[in-house]
Amino acid sequence: MAWVDSVFNSLTPEQRLGQLFMVAAYSNKERAHANRIEQLVRNQAIGGVMFLQGGPKRQALMTNRLQAAAQVPLLIAMDAEWGLDMRLDSSAHFAKQMTLGAMDDEKYVYRMGREIARKMRALGVHISFAPVIDVNSNPSNPVIGNRSFGENQEKVAKLGIQYIKGLQDNGIMAVAKHFPGHGDTDTDSHVALPVINTDLARLTKVDLFPFQKSFEAGVMGVMVAHLYMPLFDTTNARTTTLSYNLVTGLLKDKMGFKGLVFTDALNMKSVSKIYNDGELDAQALAAGNDVLLFSEDVPAALRRIREAITAGKLKQDDIDLRVKKILRAKYWAGLSQYKPVRLSVLHDSLNRPSTRVLAQSIFEHAITVVKNEDKLLPFKRLDTLRIAAITIGTHAEGPYATIFNKYQPGPVFAVSDRYAPDSTFGRIRARLRGYNVVVVSLHNMNNTPAHNYGLGDGALNFIKQLQANTRIKTVVVAMGNAYALKFLENSRTLVCGYEDHYAGQIVVPQVLFGALPARGKLPVTVSPLLPVGTGIATPELNRLRYAAPESEGLDSRTLALIDNIALESQTYAAAPGCQVLVAKNGTVVFDQSYGYCTYDQSQPVTSSTLYDLASVTKVAGTLQAVMYLKDQGKLDLDEKVATYLPELARTNKREMTVREVLLHQAGLKPGIPTWERTITSSGLKPTFYASTRSDDFPNEVAPGEYSTKAADDSVWAWTMRSSLMPKIKGKYPVEYSDLSFIIMKRLSEKLLGEPIHVFLQDNFYRPLGLGSMTYNPLQRFPKSCIAPTEKDTYFRRGLLQGTVHDQTAALVGGVGGHAGLFATANDLAVLMQMNLQNGRYGGITYFQNPVVSEFARVQTAGNRRGLGWDHGTPEKAEGPTSSLSPPSTFGHTGFTGTCVWMDPENKILYIFLSNRVYPDAANNKLRQYNIRTRIHDVIYKAMAAAKQKD
Repeated sequence: MAWVDSVFNSLTPEQRLGQLFMVAAYSNKERAHANRIEQLVRNQAIGGVMFLQGGPKRQALMTNRLQAAAQVPLLIAMDAEWGLDMRLDSSAHFAKQMTLGAMDDEKYVYRMGREIARKMRALGVHISFAPVIDVNSNPSNPVIGNRSFGENQEKVAKLGIQYIKGLQDNGIMAVAKHFPGHGDTDTDSHVALPVINTDLARLTKVDLFPFQKSFEAGVMGVMVAHLYMPLFDTTNARTTTLSYNLVTGLLKDKMGFKGLVFTDALNMKSVSKIYNDGELDAQALAAGNDVLLFSEDVPAALRRIREAITAGKLKQDDIDLRVKKILRAKYWAGLSQYKPVRLSVLHDSLNRPSTRVLAQSIFEHAITVVKNEDKLLPFKRLDTLRIAAITIGTHAEGPYATIFNKYQPGPVFAVSDRYAPDSTFGRIRARLRGYNVVVVSLHNMNNTPAHNYGLGDGALNFIKQLQANTRIKTVVVAMGNAYALKFLENSRTLVCGYEDHYAGQIVVPQVLFGALPARGKLPVTVSPLLPVGTGIATPELNRLRYAAPESEGLDSRTLALIDNIALESQTYAAAPGCQVLVAKNGTVVFDQSYGYCTYDQSQPVTSSTLYDLASVTKVAGTLQAVMYLKDQGKLDLDEKVATYLPELARTNKREMTVREVLLHQAGLKPGIPTWERTITSSGLKPTFYASTRSDDFPNEVAPGEYSTKAADDSVWAWTMRSSLMPKIKGKYPVEYSDLSFIIMKRLSEKLLGEPIHVFLQDNFYRPLGLGSMTYNPLQRFPKSCIAPTEKDTYFRRGLLQGTVHDQTAALVGGVGGHAGLFATANDLAVLMQMNLQNGRYGGITYFQNPVVSEFARVQTAGNRRGLGWDHGTPEKAEGPTSSLSPPSTFGHTGFTGTCVWMDPENKILYIFLSNRVYPDAANNKLRQYNIRTRIHDVIYKAMAAAKQKD
């Protein structure tokens, strides 16, 4: 190879020896350290640098500096087994190899290697000291453990090859380690020399098997471990790194490895403490290693090597061949046409959205349900399961608890100290009365067998006490090393999360609740009760999932434009704050809260803030009951309403049909005076209101104001007596009317035989796990959880916070057919996703027939509405829906500044909740600046942007 020969010939004998060294560099150390490394590059012509700690930009800057000082471009290496964050701050974590070994699909190992390679190339790195292909056959191994794919040599080889190909297909040299196998030891080679007594037959069958397969697959590098193996060298305490019989005799000659042979770090105390300066390096070369990694004293080592050459212990020709081998590796890495790291694009290159998607996908395929003896998982009937969660070793506001609470309303108790005393757990146990399922998750564990993997005695005792309580079913989740499960093996329901990493934390709750299936299997034997391969598949229940936008074909950078529009709404005082949620294909890909509940910025909006849904109540409340009645065959849409409500037979509404009412085409006026009839210029009429609650005045209209129990009948009487719109050409015009849903509520309650809010809670909201969706939220929540609406100066004369904004709904006690519901965006999303899935959600069928599709479609020409559902006007630039959405998009808007839109063609769900009526309902800036529709536009632009990238 011309470039290799040319470079080799340009180097002095001393500079050629320098190419054999790869020293350790830190981008987070003082300037003197960088200066020292640069001097080694300039004066000793070292061949490479291994970066250990620091940050991405700092490393890139140091890399460019060192490369500029090098006569021959340097090989840059990193130890990044599970991602750059193994060594660098603010970098991506994918998964440790035990997690990969638990997966049911090996293609994700290749993809992980590919993603790591792309990041390394962007950072100017050429070599990854990965994968670990040690077969972890000793559960007490303190240094390999979860760095291994598992205990089965064939699986280790298979996954190792996928990792190698992922790296090398994308321009990064893979280095398989730790030859000849570091899995069968209980000693940490960083501090002492492990002794492995084995015979050749077992070594060949088990430990060498993955290495041989990786050689056949073309791995370019191998790292030799620091071990003492009498099988190859009986010299007292001679590490395998220095064994000619092993490095040259076994690795190179017998197994035929032709790539680069790296020593393990020569500063490790298991070997460095017994040699004088430089002796270790010279002996490593004599054993047959090509690259001296982490030499502690390069000038001293060079002297020792020259002495060894002079003494005939090293052959100059042999050294020259190794130097050329290193130069060939540099050529392969593209260093014949070296280019500095591009700092301007480094951040984007290292923070690709696909990284998060892949990391989550790995855990989705790895999370393992180890035991499920009570068939409890996945949780299904959320109306009968009263679930409390307890996190040990983390805080309640972490991603695990956040996602857990998306599915159910129970509490999350956090014990941040892993080693908390029994008294701490006793206080929590006293608060578990009323719950029949407790999920205990163990976080911030460690990988040290000697310290029980970070499991405290208090936590283990607490779990045993819970399991002894026959009234409670206990689910135990270990967010750490699988070997720790031996302390939890008596659990009847047991889940292994493998790592307490962000991706694992958001995936595990989704598996528990059936949003995702469990697919993983234990890659190691934990105990006789939990052998390798243990893993119970659990079904997917079609609940909402939570993942990055790219997982469902949306571009996250485009979707982030929602931030600007949402913040614009606050800048222009269109609303003090809002919640925005976007789901696609049943996956929530965007869920953000913005601003504050009021303009004084005293209370930030969070995902737990309840909003008054206003007219979205029509479709989230009353229409659900109407569709249920139709699905059950109890309601005929083309029947006259008077058939179900005979009192209408004597009114002008005797001919209207259910269908006409739902289409807002029955001649009903938009609204009629209701609450206005209950007040005078001097205040509230005492016949309608009292200042204290009683049997006669049970309905809270506002704090300290209660309406008569006859209010609902009064509103119904006024509705029946209301006049109709004039017909045009013999037909009633389309006129949106609250009266339609006042009528539908009355009809529904008549056929259901119970109040509509009771029916909805029992048949929809509780089974769906909707903890926030409710009428009259002050009966369940403090005011601080609820965004206020208007400062009412004309009816209730005060700030409305937790009492429904709509006056008629307030008059009848907060439960109107047209208004009254409060909820968070997430809970509304769950209900609407059930509708988008035509009544199927969480393993429960809410509608036996496709009634949602029937009700949602446009019914008649000239009327944009479905049955109860609204549609957009795509031809109008400022309509309620995006002009980019298809005509089939259906949903509803609410007066308080809310909307929900569903696109059945693209399976998109969009929710916007705000309190734009605070403090004055006359504020129309939300519509003036077209905030909701512009956000809807962004969703479709994000989908288009993702398609363009594909």
